[in-house]
Amino acid sequence: MGNPPELYHRILNIPRETSPQEIRAAYRNLVKKWHPDKHPPSSKPEAEARFKAITEAYEALLDQQENRAVFGVCNDGRTAERVMPCGGGAHITRTRSDDFSARTAPSTPAREFKKVYSSGNSGGRRAFAEFSSSIMRKAPQLERKLECTLEELCHGCKKQVKFTRDVVTKNGTIVKKEVSQMVVVKPGWKKGNKTIFEGMGDERPGCLPGDAVFVISEKKHPVFKREGDDLVLKAEVPLVSALTGWSLSFRLLGGKKVSCSFQDEIICPGYEKIIKGEGMPIVDQKGARGDLRVKFEIAFPKQLTDEQQNGLADILKGCA
Repeated sequence: MGNPPELYHRILNIPRETSPQEIRAAYRNLVKKWHPDKHPPSSKPEAEARFKAITEAYEALLDQQENRAVFGVCNDGRTAERVMPCGGGAHITRTRSDDFSARTAPSTPAREFKKVYSSGNSGGRRAFAEFSSSIMRKAPQLERKLECTLEELCHGCKKQVKFTRDVVTKNGTIVKKEVSQMVVVKPGWKKGNKTIFEGMGDERPGCLPGDAVFVISEKKHPVFKREGDDLVLKAEVPLVSALTGWSLSFRLLGGKKVSCSFQDEIICPGYEKIIKGEGMPIVDQKGARGDLRVKFEIAFPKQLTDEQQNGLADILKGCA
């Protein structure tokens, strides 16, 4: 029984911290389901392998519980073992509880099974090895995109999603089943963030169920573009307004109205105005937000009359 404890817990489908009584209950339920005598010839080899794996897991975990009980009691100051001098060393006598001694009775199903399907049988060892490796294997994960608007990513939201997964029936066939899950999108999440539902993906015979993974994707916004935690707004300014004064009003993702006025300054090509703290929320930093960056693009006239050209030349003469 040199396998890792995690394998035994998975075989019996129980959590790591489980009492001996719960281990026995899980064992009894699985024995009823996988006893080879209850299976037809077609599924008997699998039943034998599973039954052997269940038996080995049961005995290994109870041995582990027993060791904890015996040696752990010592740390509490109670007598759990009797140490008797023997020559130059020491002899340790351990007392088994009724629970553990009952397990060792030769009439238990586990012992009777070991007589028939002993570890000395090479076929049994091979079947157990195959079954054990499949227990540790997961079916491929099921991945789906979850499209969100910038508003949903800014404020956070809950989305009920439906998807189809493969499910293994009792007779071993695979059927499609539609299921739904609630996905919680946190404020500030970005494209590529994932929500994972363990064991809710596709099933495959002899494997643990795969995971269902939802990957955030971002819908294109008509006004804003996201760059990291910042929001970018592009504003086109007529050349005359860029030179003589201009004002701009717009609404943020939350509906708040913002106005920018440029009466005493010239808007140059490539000019960018930064409004601090009006960008996207920063995940795991309470109250922190990125910035809003307003990028201005100057709209130059496509053509000018001779009169306009001469007038501009006179006006702009001497300007640096």
